[in-house]
Amino acid sequence: MDAFYASVEQRDDPRLRGRPVLVGGDARRGVVTSASYEARPFGVRSAMPMAEALARCPHAIVVRGRMDRYVAVGRELRAIFHRFTPLVEPLSLDEAFLDVSASVALFGPAPEIARQLRTAIRAGTALTASAGVAPNKFVAKIASDVSKPDGLLVVAPEDVRSFLAPLPVRHVWGVGRVTEAALLRLGLRTIGDLAAAEPRLLARHFRGGASELVALARGIDNRPVRPDRAAKSIGEEETFARDLAPAEVEPHLLSQAENVARRLRAHGLRARTVALKVKIAARWRAGRFPTLTRRHTVVEPTADEAVLFAVARTMLEQADLGGRRVRLVGLAAANLVPAAPEQVPLFTAVRESAARQAAVARAVDELAQRFGADVVRRRLPESPVRK
Repeated sequence: MDAFYASVEQRDDPRLRGRPVLVGGDARRGVVTSASYEARPFGVRSAMPMAEALARCPHAIVVRGRMDRYVAVGRELRAIFHRFTPLVEPLSLDEAFLDVSASVALFGPAPEIARQLRTAIRAGTALTASAGVAPNKFVAKIASDVSKPDGLLVVAPEDVRSFLAPLPVRHVWGVGRVTEAALLRLGLRTIGDLAAAEPRLLARHFRGGASELVALARGIDNRPVRPDRAAKSIGEEETFARDLAPAEVEPHLLSQAENVARRLRAHGLRARTVALKVKIAARWRAGRFPTLTRRHTVVEPTADEAVLFAVARTMLEQADLGGRRVRLVGLAAANLVPAAPEQVPLFTAVRESAARQAAVARAVDELAQRFGADVVRRRLPESPVRK
């Protein structure tokens, strides 16, 4: 999808259409999670500090993200994908690989399927999508990226090497900033340069990953599309407008626990592990903020916000913050498993209580989906007294 979060906000609020929109946190200290295409000419991009983005594009409109809304739209997209093939491998809420090899008899050649898919997405969601059609996942991903926004690019098997050759090496999977810098020092600036490199030479610098880099640069990617690949974790984090005392963080943790639990239930998942991330408001090591991470595995897999919050709160209380204030906090559910059928409690009172809790959760989830995550929020539980 094209600038997914920002595009959803522009679709839902006509006042934002045609204007530069930045989705993210606080205007001074947050991070851009999505930038509309009206903001891109000013050099704004995802993961950029919001303050820098606004310095580049002062007239941009900052919108706080609505993850529940994006998840709901993501489900609509997934349903559209499955109209054309059951072989759908999600990469994120708005991006997926589709293997349409067996769908040609029904819908026509792959490029025609891509056109029909983009038309169906526009009709069903009022959003635009870009698509890449290629012999394998790696090339299809790059073709989709370079065709944005609202484009379609077809790369035939015989054209793969010539398509990849002039592109910067950063387009290759696994090439981040550090690897890119190392490749540039070796004089390898384009994918074509990398494809022509000798793997044994690269192995001196990249150890076991050299052969994989060269293979991808040559357009070789034999990985199949894995339908409905399970998510590894579901989480949220927030950078605060001002540094908070640890006690002030708890309402934000509760809100994150509610959102994460709702997303777990929507995907039919339960979490065995709860992870906490805390960024301390004190710079060190070349200006970076120290980050603490904690994980705890629960006895029974859960999608209950009360459990997620209680575990995260305990980890926060036990973290050695040394009186320092907090700049960012995040909560994630990990070690995910499919939700098993609930066991029926033996005693009537317990059984009725469990049924009521499940009914309340369903009702709140439905309200959140219709009216937004903030329509219903839990009251902050009192902290347990420790003797």
